[in-house]
Amino acid sequence: MTSQDNVRCGTRTVAARGAHGRRPMLAAVAALALLAGTAGAQARGLLIGFSQATLQSPFYVQLKNGAEAAARADGNRVIVLDANGDVNKQNNDIQDLLTRGVKVLIINPVNPDAVAPALQSASDAHVPVMTVDRNIHGNGVVAYVGRNNEKMGRIVGQELVGLLQKAGKPHATIIEIQGDAGGTVMEQRRDGFNGVAKAAGMKLVMGPYAEYVRANAVTAMQDLLQAHPEVNAVYAHNDDMALGALQVLRENNRNDVLVAGVDGLSEAVKQIASGHQYVATAENDPIKLGQVTVQTAEKIAAGGKPPSFVDAGTALIDKQTVDQYNTSAVFAQHK
Repeated sequence: MTSQDNVRCGTRTVAARGAHGRRPMLAAVAALALLAGTAGAQARGLLIGFSQATLQSPFYVQLKNGAEAAARADGNRVIVLDANGDVNKQNNDIQDLLTRGVKVLIINPVNPDAVAPALQSASDAHVPVMTVDRNIHGNGVVAYVGRNNEKMGRIVGQELVGLLQKAGKPHATIIEIQGDAGGTVMEQRRDGFNGVAKAAGMKLVMGPYAEYVRANAVTAMQDLLQAHPEVNAVYAHNDDMALGALQVLRENNRNDVLVAGVDGLSEAVKQIASGHQYVATAENDPIKLGQVTVQTAEKIAAGGKPPSFVDAGTALIDKQTVDQYNTSAVFAQHK
């Protein structure tokens, strides 16, 4: 959660949407098949350490739940520690996990540069390290399990820009509510979206870092709406923040402002299905991501060599594809 070339903007055909909707399923199936080949060789009772950047976002709670469930199913155990967005706590948490004797260490880094001390400690203890959802800068990681966040931002940007252009707003003002300062996910979702928006001549207003938390986005959007009443659309780096922005817009009778996010939160997907204001998100099922992450850790522990990037797949969710998703869980899952 790699960049892609060939930024495209504007309207895509229904046939293209349908084909794109199948790609994440193929990617996920390929990843699972690749990892399942060593399932029989996994030793039961494996202890896996998982240092989470935060559990304040529903996405990361579900990622944790998916990882724990997958480990239990294989007779293994995951110890999850929450850094609560604190770099120093994360390094201390990793030291704690190493002391407890974990055989594989999974890191969802608070900051891509700040876990260097912990990586050195893991190397000294001969414990392999992998990352999930957010990667780190530099070396020291055996595998990174995630999704293409640049692509997520890009496909959401293509949909939002296309709708604004169709509405006769070729130079619309788009407010962007950002995730976490310095985070790789934030950078990639920003760059993917901004590449499309800037190429189309849209005006971008970069909002504050709301840390992927809805309450923070509500506060940010209240200020941004006062400062930029000319706004035509809002893009947030996750659906939780986008829903916070939507709340503020509706409280101020601004039903004319389009909203888009990322992650496929079921609450957002239901908004896409039932209305016309929340227009797009990108699939990012954390339960599946947690499953693939643990299977990768088990493969590493068994002496296997997974690819350096294990892609769990993504796809655009909009009015044309929304019926392909089940929204009974916290995050939408492809049917």
